[in-house]
Amino acid sequence: MGLSVAVLVVGVFAAGSGQVPISPSEVVGSILHRIGLEAGPLPSVAQGENALWVVRFPRVVLAAIVGAALGCAGALMQGVFGNPLAEPGVVGVSSGAAVGAAAAIVSGASLFGPWTVAVAAFAGGLFTTAAVYAMSRSGGRTEVVTLVLTGVAVNATAGALLGLLMFLTDDDGVRAIAFWQLGSLASATWAAVTVAGPCAILGITVAALLARKLDLLSLGERPARHLGVDTERLRRTSIVVVALLTASAVAFTGIIAFIGLVVPHLVRMVAGPGHRVLIPASALGGAIVVVLGDLLARTLLEYQELPLGVLTAAVGGPCFFWLLRRTRARAGGWG
Repeated sequence: MGLSVAVLVVGVFAAGSGQVPISPSEVVGSILHRIGLEAGPLPSVAQGENALWVVRFPRVVLAAIVGAALGCAGALMQGVFGNPLAEPGVVGVSSGAAVGAAAAIVSGASLFGPWTVAVAAFAGGLFTTAAVYAMSRSGGRTEVVTLVLTGVAVNATAGALLGLLMFLTDDDGVRAIAFWQLGSLASATWAAVTVAGPCAILGITVAALLARKLDLLSLGERPARHLGVDTERLRRTSIVVVALLTASAVAFTGIIAFIGLVVPHLVRMVAGPGHRVLIPASALGGAIVVVLGDLLARTLLEYQELPLGVLTAAVGGPCFFWLLRRTRARAGGWG
């Protein structure tokens, strides 16, 4: 409940902040008037309504969707792989999804209409997730070192493919691919929200339904099977859900790394490891982090916007290093 309230408060604050400042009461009043309730003041600045409904509200809502999808995907991956370092960006899932989306943009494909980019991102994310899962398993378990090294290889391959696409395309394609690599919410629109939102909602709902089985899987693969969990089916389902969540996150924003790594850890420190709380709380926590990160990206420098992916990587990189060292120490070394 606290995180749900925090999402609303942070969203109102972010919508009112920027080069055209709008007070929180005016933001709330604009929303109330839009849904037919004559309560609260409307924005007093010139073009305040347009600034809110054309630019800021779509951006804030999409940021919340992206953060929720990445936070939930990180919690799900950590649960199904059984280690704390699994995350869509670290293991290359985000890069694979970005390659699929970039390939769709560069080729001009429109087979699925407005869903084409999301479908291509989903296919890329699904392929890389399945590849990482297959290559990181040894002796019936997923090894942390193999998982991380596989992610390094996948990220390198995805970077090479993005570079090849940049070489083969025109200037517009180069700018689009550069956007994917940096990550940004500058292109947020209501159309993007209507595509990304259903994908994220579906993925988070399915992930929440898997919570009990993930709790049993955390006891070990053999005990989970004895308790009636089809572990291989659970992993296959989780792979598809992670790909769907990652695709909904990166299809319109590019690569935003480390959200799915850091947020579930912070939630786990407060709420414990139970997935019934961890998964929805990670989604809400991810929404808060991305909304605040995007607010910083567009307000830190006057009349300029920093790439959101750069900010999240600057914070997430040191956190990943700390988690890597802590995991190694708890495992007694990987020699």
